[in-house]
Amino acid sequence: MASDHAAVAARVLVVETLASLGYVVDDAGPTGEESVDYPDYAQVVGEAVGSGKSELGVLLCGSGIGMSIAANKIPGVRAALVHDVTGARLSRQHNDANVLVLGGGMMGDRLIKDVVEAWTGASFEGGRHQGRVNKISALESAGRGSSR
Repeated sequence: MASDHAAVAARVLVVETLASLGYVVDDAGPTGEESVDYPDYAQVVGEAVGSGKSELGVLLCGSGIGMSIAANKIPGVRAALVHDVTGARLSRQHNDANVLVLGGGMMGDRLIKDVVEAWTGASFEGGRHQGRVNKISALESAGRGSSR
């Protein structure tokens, strides 16, 4: 997991929450609140998840928007920007999201903990959703080598 400078405190809360749930967390930083570029941190987590080194990832920035956009550029990543417990649960159950993205500056501590617990507690349902996830993967494959 990682954040940018705007979500360091929220990231620490997420690390503590994940540890309390029994997860081993690789915290990629940053270590302080000096300005950093969120795409660099999205790349670290995204590549770990996309390559299979990590099963799941969590990213935070002030709004979550930049991290979500950046992470979804990495092959194999299905990053979901989540604002509530229902969205967290559904992103895993229906979309097989493998990276949770949070707006650390837009959510209170209790909500962040609840969202992380809901997201990690849910799993992909497959079935009718599998075909849709396959189509997402096909879009990703079609975009490689594109002249866009």
